[in-house]
Amino acid sequence: MPQLSSPARFEIRVQVDAAHLDEQGHVNNVVYLRWAQDVATAHWKVLAPVEDQASVGWVVLRHEIDYHAAGLLADELIVRTWVGTIERLSFERHTEIIREADRKLLARARTLWCPINPETGRPKRVRPELRELFASS
Repeated sequence: MPQLSSPARFEIRVQVDAAHLDEQGHVNNVVYLRWAQDVATAHWKVLAPVEDQASVGWVVLRHEIDYHAAGLLADELIVRTWVGTIERLSFERHTEIIREADRKLLARARTLWCPINPETGRPKRVRPELRELFASS
């Protein structure tokens, strides 16, 4: 179940299953990115007011990811995120993926997200109150 783990961080838990693995038996690189997107989306849905969820969409401008260790079948993982720098039309979001059993950092990602108008697909500014909500969350 998603939860606010502290005022600044949000996390979900996932278990590695066979569909997540590559030919080497490790979590596939693309899966780490999917989890980074999943935790960002879950954070948005938990924190943003319903009216903002309906009027603001998000697109990724950039992903950066560093892999530190392999995730393996049946690993229980913590996928943690928080918002970093907020600029006019971009929100920086950080993600860490940690194996719960030994607290080993498996991957760290930085993503730049752009808020958009979901009807036009064009970038849009978000309300100052929403920016403050994520800046302090």
